Amino acid sequence: MSERDPEQTDRRAGRSGVSRRGLLVGAAALGGAGVGGVAGAGLARASAADVPAADAAGQRVVSPYGAHQAGIATPAQGFATLVAFDLVARTDRDALVRLMRIWSDDIGRLCAGRAGLSDTEPELAQVPAALTITLGYGPGLFTAARLESERPSWLAPLPPFGVDRLEDRWNGGDVLLQVCADDPTTVAHAVRLLTKEARTFTTVRWVQHGFRRAPGSTPPGTSMRNLMGQVDGTHTIADDEMDGLVWVGDRSAEWFGAQPAWLEGGTSLVVRRIAMNLDTWDELDAPAREDVIGRRLADGAPLTGGAEHDDVDLDAVGDNGLPVIGAYAHVRRARSDDPHQRFLRRPYSYDAAPTGGALSDSGLIFATYQADVTRQFTPIQQRLDELDLLNQWTTPVGSAVFAVPPGFEQGGWLGEPLLG
Repeated sequence: MSERDPEQTDRRAGRSGVSRRGLLVGAAALGGAGVGGVAGAGLARASAADVPAADAAGQRVVSPYGAHQAGIATPAQGFATLVAFDLVARTDRDALVRLMRIWSDDIGRLCAGRAGLSDTEPELAQVPAALTITLGYGPGLFTAARLESERPSWLAPLPPFGVDRLEDRWNGGDVLLQVCADDPTTVAHAVRLLTKEARTFTTVRWVQHGFRRAPGSTPPGTSMRNLMGQVDGTHTIADDEMDGLVWVGDRSAEWFGAQPAWLEGGTSLVVRRIAMNLDTWDELDAPAREDVIGRRLADGAPLTGGAEHDDVDLDAVGDNGLPVIGAYAHVRRARSDDPHQRFLRRPYSYDAAPTGGALSDSGLIFATYQADVTRQFTPIQQRLDELDLLNQWTTPVGSAVFAVPPGFEQGGWLGEPLLG
């Protein structure tokens, strides 16, 4: 449908609160990077088998072994903790090999519901709850291991964006662990064990805790809603698109150029901590919120009509002669004519203790996976930085980029193609 339902238009015009006209006035002066409600592709929708019955959820096991690390294409679990580490000065390549062997062995045990070798709380390991543990390498690891020649060209801090208000406490890191499960106790136990095992080699740089709806609380395949109430991550990357867009290999080399051989089967991870100003967002009525994003709040469908996963008609014009999707709406700014400018989104909400008299400290841990950060992620963020209306309510406060090694097989260890 090329125009809005007239009855819907009348209802929207009659609602109280900030109007669409008010939102558009002066919008050309805005800049920054938005939450990314549709900036990239979301995870493939889970099937009914991916969300077990409540009495079986705790015993669901996701194998950590294979060509790719788990926790990337895996349907997103209910809880996540991301931990970034800095390497201590004495941690060299040999020390990193020891750490990777220790971690890899315990990842295999924990994901199977078994205690780690040095586990002092083995009872807490008995509920795997779809646990996945994903490893990433920051730029500093390649310096410590004296492997600078193997560092991907895109593995560096993102270019500065006008909307960024980055805080060092959320930036960077030499090593990253993304720990996800459908039970927060399982996540906390795995994080504690792996962090203890790394204390000879690392110090903790930052920790970010995230959550989604608990498994079983919504029907299988339901898109996540962030704390602004938006349906977040509508578009998906099909299974046959993962090679090239996410996994490094022959197809990604065709599109983006060759990458270091050790990274074949791996990918990259961008982590952006995006604060939401929910107090000022509360001042908008529902039609105004929908105009900011370009989608209906009720079901995530485009304002141009249809269902959530239907294409947005950016050429549609309403009865008032204005584009149905405004010039600065998030969905328009996120759209690209280049089919390769897409990425796999795996975001989680956060809700921390407020400070300084604020009512809340909430936002999104915006995590994306892509084969090449420079050619896939950065161009989209630059467009959002320029003219995304959503930037009035969202502020990036943290940013980090990691190279994600390929998977490993039982008896092997993570990072072996690079460090071994």
